[in-house]
Amino acid sequence: MKITSIGVLHQLSFLPGFFPVNCYLVEEEDGLTLVDAALPYSAKGILQAAARLGKPITRIVLTHAHDDHVGALDSLKQALPDAPVYISARDARLLAGDVTLEAGEAQTPIRGGVSKKLKTRADVLLHDGGRVGSLQAVAAPGHTPGSMAFLDTRNAALIAGDAFQTRGGIAVAGQVRPLFPFPAWGTWDKATALAGARKLAALAPAVLACGHGRMLEQPAAAIERAIAEAERSLSGAAASAKRV
Repeated sequence: MKITSIGVLHQLSFLPGFFPVNCYLVEEEDGLTLVDAALPYSAKGILQAAARLGKPITRIVLTHAHDDHVGALDSLKQALPDAPVYISARDARLLAGDVTLEAGEAQTPIRGGVSKKLKTRADVLLHDGGRVGSLQAVAAPGHTPGSMAFLDTRNAALIAGDAFQTRGGIAVAGQVRPLFPFPAWGTWDKATALAGARKLAALAPAVLACGHGRMLEQPAAAIERAIAEAERSLSGAAASAKRV
């Protein structure tokens, strides 16, 4: 496990040399907010990182319900029974293994790993604009129907889940990076993801922290490049579909 810190935001990266999976500890006055639960074996490292910071984990927040973001959730909940678990109301269904789609959603299959073996369920269902300590919940569907990002209202750090990736080059969810294509392969709907990316860009984050890849400070220009590339890609795909 590799730990990288920017102020009160601490990135914990597992398998950093091959398949980097990140989760985050955010310092609050009453303890730590854990954002995402990484891989099944990650619980020990997460608890050790919290011990190094000298604060308890008081809440667990999930950006979405894919396996590599909820892997250690059962183990962590067992170790931290008083820490409430937060997830979007929409992705709470994915957390329970339900991959059916709702009316009005893009009717493409939900992709990526969704476990049907997790025992833990959410204690709090989040909606756009909700608050978790210093974090503001921002609905950013696309990678999954209920994906959320979290903006620290103190310093404008944005924990974006898989709405963006920085591993292999910055990209909007659904845009393949050959050196690390896995987030794109696990994306539910590219057009929805692009709309979510535009929404997150409008927040003018000072730090971009993703589920895969290093954190970026002052990321505005990089985010705009990623959005422009996604727009070109979707426009090209639409034009090709019309010709067919």
